[in-house]
Amino acid sequence: MTNLTRRSLLAGAAVAGAASTLAPLAPASAAAPPVGKQAPGFYRHKVGSFEVTAINDGARTFPLPDTFVKNKTKAEVNAGLESIYMAKDSMTIPFTPQLINTGSKLVLIDTGNGPQQQPNAPVGMVNANMTAAGVDPKTVDAVIISHFHGDHILGLRNADGTLMYPNAEVMVPEGEWAFWMDDARMNAAPDAMKGAFQAVRRMFGPIADKVTKYGSGKELVPGITSVEAAGHTPGHTAFTIASGNGRMLVQSDITNIPLFVKNPDWHIVFDMDAQKAEATRRRLFDMAVAEKMLVAGYHFPFPGAGYIEKDGNGYRLVPLNWSPTI
Repeated sequence: MTNLTRRSLLAGAAVAGAASTLAPLAPASAAAPPVGKQAPGFYRHKVGSFEVTAINDGARTFPLPDTFVKNKTKAEVNAGLESIYMAKDSMTIPFTPQLINTGSKLVLIDTGNGPQQQPNAPVGMVNANMTAAGVDPKTVDAVIISHFHGDHILGLRNADGTLMYPNAEVMVPEGEWAFWMDDARMNAAPDAMKGAFQAVRRMFGPIADKVTKYGSGKELVPGITSVEAAGHTPGHTAFTIASGNGRMLVQSDITNIPLFVKNPDWHIVFDMDAQKAEATRRRLFDMAVAEKMLVAGYHFPFPGAGYIEKDGNGYRLVPLNWSPTI
């Protein structure tokens, strides 16, 4: 038997240490290359018996304009961004349409920014993510539009101009149609707005005689009701989803990112009537608080849903807990 002593162990360690300084090191295994892509973006949950699928259309990041909030300084906006752990001098806005399966109808609320025009574009992902979620666009029964801003309507058509949802009834707010399809108003609009008017005509002009126009307080399909929410645009509309004991407010653009949940009196540049938009914001958020409704926000961080609580003069968003089951 080998007799190990403290002296022999120390001597062996010294020899091994000397050898390690002389022998070349074995090359380390190469690190795996970064993937550089996210997983497909969809998330399912239930509202009563309805299956709701949030569809990620991506997000845009751009330098923070000096007048992004009309009644606050850029410094105040930067402080607000930092308070919610977002980078200063920059704005990132996500986009999340909602797909609701009522059991008898498959309904898409808003369509996103339109077809992805180039690889790795930051937006235009609705079609790919809907496909990843196992949904064929041909099976969508109704497309409900909340308002006519491009990030909500341009996904109505494919890149070649054909309808993305060829079998769907297209439903639009009557107040939006009256405003954006008015030729006199388009001709009198500032140059910066003319492109928006023209986009509305590209999307809806060829199907103008088939579009269904709806008012507020109307049940559009069983369980989905329009809610007047003007201010962001003249005919801007939110929706309640109701099934059994489950209720969800699809807030559309009542606010943009949660910075404006926290600060409901901040007037974002996108709101066409800032005072009315603020009044709408408070009215519908107070309703969501009182009724403990789940709220889906088109521009909330994906999957874009949570609960609204009162917080001083404003509100706060409590994000929906992710669940591995539906």
